[in-house]
Amino acid sequence: MMRSPNWSSKILKEETVTSTNDRLAELCQEKEIKEFTTLMAEYQTAGKGQRGNSWESEYGKNLTFSTVFYPQTIAPASQFILSMAVASAICTALAHYVHADCLQIKWPNDIYWKDKKIAGILIENDLTGSQISQSIIGIGININQEEFHSSAPNPVSLRQITQKETDRMEVLNSVLAHIIDLYSRIENRETDIITKIQEYYLKAQYRKEGYHPYCDAKGEFTAKLIRVEPDGHLILKDKNGSLRKYAFKEVKYLL
Repeated sequence: MMRSPNWSSKILKEETVTSTNDRLAELCQEKEIKEFTTLMAEYQTAGKGQRGNSWESEYGKNLTFSTVFYPQTIAPASQFILSMAVASAICTALAHYVHADCLQIKWPNDIYWKDKKIAGILIENDLTGSQISQSIIGIGININQEEFHSSAPNPVSLRQITQKETDRMEVLNSVLAHIIDLYSRIENRETDIITKIQEYYLKAQYRKEGYHPYCDAKGEFTAKLIRVEPDGHLILKDKNGSLRKYAFKEVKYLL
């Protein structure tokens, strides 16, 4: 059963930060911060995304937040399960507002509505020896923004999709509840939970059917998505039948 904690005591709000990941990391260094503490900001001056990209978000219109976790059972070699779980949880939460079949996960951890990006995830793990000592999970979700002005090629918001305003705190509480539910089941070593998350993640993959254009260090090519391995590697098959294996930042989807 999904946990329903009192989130009000765990959500910290700030008006403006450089990035919620950086600010929450600072707080964790300054004092003891309880697990699941979430920092939400109305605006980020240097919001971060994958590949060093910036994250555009109009003041007070969207969700930009980070949550801290202290995993006890997730080994560094298995840390990609966190990305899978968080992406799956966001899709599940957003399916309350838009049709679930339109929500997909673009490897490694962007959330797409059709061919447009509605959410992004940035996970920063601190390792101590053979253990993840701290994981700060940053999430940006486009909620009520009506226009985007950055160079990002394909953003979209719930407002643009549904043509109505959405309660940001309602979305935040739902996303957090789904994330913590999956995370707790992983930490409790629930039977088959990792397999279930991996299956959901693969089933929800963006462009999982057919051949599509990509680009790597050698240039552009066309390939079919075969699978995402438990450690996060993307496996593609090109039109010559050759399998190609990629780690983060080694291949780019051409949109």
